Amino acid sequence: MKVAITGGTGFVGSGLVKALQTAGHEVLVLTRDVAKARKIFPAVAFPDVTPIAYTPQVSGDWQATISGCDGVVNLAGAPISERWTAAHKRAMLESRKLVTEKLVEAIAQADVKPKVLVSASAIGYYGTSETATFDETSTPAANDFLSQICQEWETAALAVKNIDGVRLVIPRIGIVLGDGGALERMLTPFRLFAGGPIGSGKQWFSWIHRDDLVAILMRALTDESMSGIYNATAPNPVRMGQACEALGQALNRPSWLPVPDFVIEALLGDGAIVVLEGQQVLPKHLQTAGFEYQYPTVGQAMKAVVEAP
Repeated sequence: MKVAITGGTGFVGSGLVKALQTAGHEVLVLTRDVAKARKIFPAVAFPDVTPIAYTPQVSGDWQATISGCDGVVNLAGAPISERWTAAHKRAMLESRKLVTEKLVEAIAQADVKPKVLVSASAIGYYGTSETATFDETSTPAANDFLSQICQEWETAALAVKNIDGVRLVIPRIGIVLGDGGALERMLTPFRLFAGGPIGSGKQWFSWIHRDDLVAILMRALTDESMSGIYNATAPNPVRMGQACEALGQALNRPSWLPVPDFVIEALLGDGAIVVLEGQQVLPKHLQTAGFEYQYPTVGQAMKAVVEAP
């Protein structure tokens, strides 16, 4: 396949690019910084990966590169783990909604249209709750800022359904565990022997290991039976206290000292809401499709992350 990716230099995207090349596919990495992309994917090691300069929120010549691609994966988005100033909140929304709109515009204009658009969303769509359980049929429990972003993000992607022959898959992604991302910052208190339940410890933690997420994205590109919404989470969500206990065991560190909210807020900014509040999300559609997880339990996932070279 020939696959175009936005967000390809990020925590999840870089893993996907590597998996695609390993599988023998050609990859176009749409990026604002070609030099950075080439450092991450040097031509000698990644001969089938080509960085393409683009202006993500503006129509331009870059859109012509979509023509002839077999698939498009949209992972672009300004980071959530920052201080949510008015400017950054606008960037969080526009970097998702407008980029998606421009990708759909490019697909509509393409002479040879891709067969599939895999456009990311997040479990923030559902809002937060300590008591509710959410699957792909659930409606948002609240209309908070993250839920609003996800709803507008998905609406932009749904416009591709007006284009004949283009399949749409929207993975609602949970908290991604791997060597980087939010977990990397959460590791700090544990490594200092000051880790334990984060916040109340009772909030739900719906997670997925990065390797499993990459496998889901790969399958979404190639499995024509996949269409619509999929919760990209592990099948066993846990309470935050249980997640922290698993992390402590993986690090061989105690996990009895509660980590106050303000510590996580200092590490993650306003994006701390993702771990201080939460939601119990189940991947029913993936389970129905028979997806096999490499890391179905949080203990397995935490151990893999800690032991990663």
